[in-house]
Amino acid sequence: MKNDDDWTTLFGFDPYRTSPDVHMGIYPKFEEKVIEDEGNTIIAQDEDGVIKRDRKDGASMPEYLAYPVKDWKTWEAHKSRFNPDTPGRFPSNWEAEKRKVRDFPGLVTVTPFPYGFFGGARTMMGTEECLVACALEPELIQDINKTLFNLWYKMLEQMLGDMRLDAIFFWEDMAGKQGSLISPAMFRQFMTPHYQKLIALARENGVEMFSLDSDGNIHELTGLFLEAGINVVYPYEIQAGCDVAAMLRKYPGLCAMGGMDKRAMAMDKRAMDAEIERVRGILALGRYIPFPDHAIPPDVSWENYQYFVWRWKEMVCQA
Repeated sequence: MKNDDDWTTLFGFDPYRTSPDVHMGIYPKFEEKVIEDEGNTIIAQDEDGVIKRDRKDGASMPEYLAYPVKDWKTWEAHKSRFNPDTPGRFPSNWEAEKRKVRDFPGLVTVTPFPYGFFGGARTMMGTEECLVACALEPELIQDINKTLFNLWYKMLEQMLGDMRLDAIFFWEDMAGKQGSLISPAMFRQFMTPHYQKLIALARENGVEMFSLDSDGNIHELTGLFLEAGINVVYPYEIQAGCDVAAMLRKYPGLCAMGGMDKRAMAMDKRAMDAEIERVRGILALGRYIPFPDHAIPPDVSWENYQYFVWRWKEMVCQA
């Protein structure tokens, strides 16, 4: 392939989605900089102000070393980066963005990634400190989420008044293989009211798709997501014990995506064929778009990847 866009042409995919060029997360962003070069790894600060150690070859998840929010004092210093009125959140060529969206043949989406009503505090504080704060400093989590809600509500009001939006994608990553990182009571306390108000605004303006991405075993969370107004959930990781078919049968209002075992792509054609056939039966239930349940592992060959995609395309086109 000559560039990263050629795969859509190679596999004959339709245009998928586009997004207006807006800043729905931290803004202004932190300076991205390398703090130390360790040879095979580097210690760097990212645009969210997180300091982490990362492999240069990108072969694994980074090791997170420090976060910008540690307590009320550091949150108050950080909070101004989530002001909806900060100049630059909307581009100066807004009229051109509106035309881009109007003429696009696929989905028009927006996403506040990597911020959500759990994911936001997690991105700012780290998983452990976020969970401790949920239990011991709930007012801090509430203030973070109220700030994010106000940011997104105000930005969505303008976007919905100016252009068509088809979907809003949320990111939380709030589960491990053992299940949810917080209790149902905490979910309803910290997250549900904000989701319901944002989704009500969007529905009033014609948006119908509200998707949420969370890794881990999200069986328990699926019902809570639906209760909050989410109607598309993914990726239902097989390694975490997720069962897409069970969720589709249990929740008639659920649309699911993902749920394919990515590990099969690193094996042989027999393993890939078996995974395709396993998922073919789930497709018959409807409300399901299958795809590998996370990033493609580095041990998947280009030959295997092509074979898998062509078999996948054959399967979904026959459904």
